[in-house]
Amino acid sequence: MKNHNMKKMQKDQDMLDEYDFSNVVQGKYSNKYEEGTNVVVIEPDIAKYFPDHESVNHALRSLVEIISMQKRKTKSTF
Repeated sequence: MKNHNMKKMQKDQDMLDEYDFSNVVQGKYSNKYEEGTNVVVIEPDIAKYFPDHESVNHALRSLVEIISMQKRKTKSTF
């Protein structure tokens, strides 16, 4: 099947010569997506501050912590 896919890609007129899929691993991230990974599109003005998934996750975890602290403060004041 791998050779069939490679031959199909080589015949594709839209594929540029510099595209090299010879070392591609099909389904490399499929298990991660099945576990519940979400793909989101970040607007360009925000994306410049988050160069990779680690920085996005760190920022979101920090935000979750702040929200949790605020909720605890609100519950304790009543």
